[in-house]
Amino acid sequence: AKMAAAASELLTGWCLFGLALLAILIFCWVYVRKYQSRRESEVISTITAIFALAVALISSALLPVDIFLVSYMKNPNGTFKDWADANVSRQIEDTVLYGYYTLYSIILFCVFLWIPFVYFYYEEKEEDDGNTCLHVKSALKYTLGFMTVCAVLLLIGAFVPLDIPNKKNSTEWEKVKLLFEEFGSSHGLTALSFSISSLTVIGMLAAITYTAYGMSALPLNLIKGTTSAAYERLENTEDIEEVEQHLLRIKSKCRDGRPLSSRDRRSVQQLEERLRTLRRRERHLESIEKSWWTKFCEAIRPLKIVWGVFFIIVALLFTVSLFLSNLDKALHSAGFDSGFIILGTNLTNPLNMLLPVLQTVFPLDYILITTIVMYFIFTSMAGIRNMGVWFFWIRLYKIRRGKTRPQALLFLCMILLLIVLHTSYMIYSLAPQYVMYGSQKYLVQVRLPFAFLLDQCIVTRTYLFLHKFWFFSAAYYFGNWAFIAVFLIGLIVSCCKGKKSVIEGEVDEDDSDMSDDELSVYYP
Repeated sequence: AKMAAAASELLTGWCLFGLALLAILIFCWVYVRKYQSRRESEVISTITAIFALAVALISSALLPVDIFLVSYMKNPNGTFKDWADANVSRQIEDTVLYGYYTLYSIILFCVFLWIPFVYFYYEEKEEDDGNTCLHVKSALKYTLGFMTVCAVLLLIGAFVPLDIPNKKNSTEWEKVKLLFEEFGSSHGLTALSFSISSLTVIGMLAAITYTAYGMSALPLNLIKGTTSAAYERLENTEDIEEVEQHLLRIKSKCRDGRPLSSRDRRSVQQLEERLRTLRRRERHLESIEKSWWTKFCEAIRPLKIVWGVFFIIVALLFTVSLFLSNLDKALHSAGFDSGFIILGTNLTNPLNMLLPVLQTVFPLDYILITTIVMYFIFTSMAGIRNMGVWFFWIRLYKIRRGKTRPQALLFLCMILLLIVLHTSYMIYSLAPQYVMYGSQKYLVQVRLPFAFLLDQCIVTRTYLFLHKFWFFSAAYYFGNWAFIAVFLIGLIVSCCKGKKSVIEGEVDEDDSDMSDDELSVYYP
């Protein structure tokens, strides 16, 4: 009967997983279709963006699943369940581990091969609409550079062992044999771990740039709202009249046949471009003012404020917990050479205090950890959408509703893939003991060494994966301090800024008049 109940619970779990997967795919399709340009949309880039975004979301869901499985194998009194013997436990651990490696291998494939190839293919296609074979060859040529970087990372991870026996009398051949033995014993998984950890460092930089800003901008934008479409339209009409009068004054100078000076001609050209932009704004504002979506958003304005307050509370909880966790590592860890790893917690933080309380009522703790993971992802999306895609100080692409180029969507999905890799370490920094053991309890009445705890409880695969290389852990530690600093700066900037325009980012001077053809799709 117990086995049947366990099988029934697992079947229910798989059904929920299937529904969650379907929901993720639907969300990805809607999100990509919402932002992609209708005039420049391509089938391959659309499928690639949807697939990459789905992989990012599915990968982010692995952490709650990992924590749930190690907790599910034990009873509340600390004993293992009848079906969770050593072999079954090992099989579950291996299944989760290979699930990580499978998804992370897909991420490597997307980041180093598929997304770069599709990106460069469309870059070549835009420059020349000629032979498709030439476009493919050119795209492969540029993609080869990404593949070379991936190969180098795999080789470094595979053939540079972390612990090399110090034998003074060993020959060079014996050292080479040792490298190959280590590679064979790990079946190349260490190589994959090193490559993923390298990408995680890049994801850390992306999280510092986009997620930290998104965590401050998204809640405050919801709370402050946007300016009224009617008010903006009135201001825009006044601007149009002012520009038209200025144009008339300049053109009146040539009524007697005299040509305009070069300065006046430049002024006329600038004013005409400004007038075209203002008229596009007029059409957008008119469409928004009449749309049912605007009326719906006005009706749910109180709900947006509630969501904004909730998001800012989560962001502050996240930041305070991260600060206390990092401070604990600074004060009590073994230092830089150990990657600032700390066993247990000496300084508690709000999240560490909240999770044990929620563990008493299933499944509140899993709901909270899943909420934090998804919040991390969606604030990253908000940060990328608000800032656009940057390469240092150069803005490469804008992310705009219905006008985003295929290349920009590919960049967005690649950035999200990298940020997702860093999510697990961020959650570990917030609640280290919970990420290691979940809600497991052990049958010990007296204080025993930490090693005994390892024998009594099952460690999540996430923890083992995160701490395979100490130097990456050290980089993540310093990255957490940078994340906190950028969040606080973004919070101050967002508080000082006024309300956003109701057509923020929708109309730019470099847009063509053809872009207005897509208005009816979004503002019915």
